[in-house]
Amino acid sequence: MNRISGFSRLSKLEKINYLVENYLENNQFSKNKIQSYWHDNAKEQQVFDDFSENTVTNFYSPYGVVPNFLLNGKLHCIPMVIEESSVVAASAKAAKFWLDRGGFKAEVVSTTKVGQVHFIWSGQFEELEKFFNEKKNELIEAVSPLVQNMNKRGGGIKSVQLKNCTDLETDYYQIHAEFETCDAMGANFINSVLEGFGKKLEQLINVEDSFDEAQRNVQIVMCILSNYTPDCLVKCWVEADVKDLADKGLGMSGEDFASKFARAVRIARADVSRAVTHNKGIFNGIDAVILATGNDFRAIEACGHAYAARDGQYRSLTTCEVKDGKFKFEIEIPLSLGTIGGLTSLHPMAKISLDMLGHPKASELMMITAAIGLAQNFGAVRSLVTTGIQKGHMKMHLMNILNHLEANDEERALAKKEFDTKVITFNGVRDYIAALRNYQ
Repeated sequence: MNRISGFSRLSKLEKINYLVENYLENNQFSKNKIQSYWHDNAKEQQVFDDFSENTVTNFYSPYGVVPNFLLNGKLHCIPMVIEESSVVAASAKAAKFWLDRGGFKAEVVSTTKVGQVHFIWSGQFEELEKFFNEKKNELIEAVSPLVQNMNKRGGGIKSVQLKNCTDLETDYYQIHAEFETCDAMGANFINSVLEGFGKKLEQLINVEDSFDEAQRNVQIVMCILSNYTPDCLVKCWVEADVKDLADKGLGMSGEDFASKFARAVRIARADVSRAVTHNKGIFNGIDAVILATGNDFRAIEACGHAYAARDGQYRSLTTCEVKDGKFKFEIEIPLSLGTIGGLTSLHPMAKISLDMLGHPKASELMMITAAIGLAQNFGAVRSLVTTGIQKGHMKMHLMNILNHLEANDEERALAKKEFDTKVITFNGVRDYIAALRNYQ
């Protein structure tokens, strides 16, 4: 394979031709398939092309909704973008279960975001600390043009601190800044302010009379926000009398269900192997809402998993308590989200999602997102401790298998009836469809 230079400067069609000629065996079907996913509207397609680089086409994912989702006394229809079978169904089932039991409750604990200027400076910490305290207002003043608009919206810089990190790296210090970005994700705002801090810090240190020549030689390593935002925190919970959990779908008493459910969550709190899968299930729901609303699921995932390990062991993000006849299931998770700016304003379907949610503030979206994560986890654990996860999951997977086999409507109907009570496997469904076709 020959190395290519200047690939990014090729037109979209030229990029596709290169891919087809060099990686897809000149297959015209592949070329047509790639082009078939272009948007019919050229202006709409241009929006998607401009999101990223070297774009050649679009990659579709299903966009579903969970209706009748009662949160803090208000009914929502929650959009979810996810390809995995049964996630939307499990969330909808959990929403229905809790609709008659008071619904979901949530509250935002805090909305602080953070960023750091990482720098290397040689000298005594006490000297640097004295200098920093004397110059702190000059640092803040230097970035005031960047902060004006955010201040007008009620946000801005909440605090600026010097951190001694020499126990981690020789001569390593940080400016640790906290921000309130209101309804914006605020990444560009925070990074611009941090770079302003970095430049001003370097200028001030370079001309500081009390420092010797070596001390004036500061190295600004990097200025960047942190996606670990443990103080951008939301809690969500469901609760009910244990006796009210009785449901014919459980296949057991409310007491037995509550006890078994709580034990399953305790296992996920104690066992890392179970905790990872347990939390993956939570993010099945959370990521789907994050994607539907144009937020950054990678940042949310990274932060959530770090938060799950905040005491030194990776644990479940949910807890469950059964006490004095009461059942309470809760999630506590950092969710740094935005509802204005960035992809939330540019992606046509993200705008539709936020319209559907009633144009929520960022804090409201935090609660909605935490609630769908809790609902998804409730649905998954409920299945695990009652019928098992495969019954519901494989029913949805049957549709994927039938699509793969290009089954017609009649074959689909017969297959759904045939496998209603049978174990669903790809080979089993394939053989059944083949038998139908041979018979016909």
